[in-house]
Amino acid sequence: MPVAQLAGNTDEGSRTFVIDGEGHTLGNALRTIIVCYPDVEFCGYTVPHPAENKINFRIQMMTGKGKAIDALKRGLSDLATVCDVMLQKFDNDLESYKEHYKV
Repeated sequence: MPVAQLAGNTDEGSRTFVIDGEGHTLGNALRTIIVCYPDVEFCGYTVPHPAENKINFRIQMMTGKGKAIDALKRGLSDLATVCDVMLQKFDNDLESYKEHYKV
């Protein structure tokens, strides 16, 4: 998942990141997590064109409340944690199902 920052903005609290090889699946999940952070003023993403496999991911921090890149890193880490918990719960429930139904 290569990530690049769009040029032209010197404010570290407000950035648009281009994430290649990703679409709505990552964009919506990541946006849902980051937009809940109290120091984030805005978070959203767009898919520039259906034929392009990339998203433009925008983060704006509240004035003086940190860097957009740090919010992105935190969001990716939190999303990975959510996925790990979901996978563990799925595995546990699958084991319970197999034991109950002798599969």
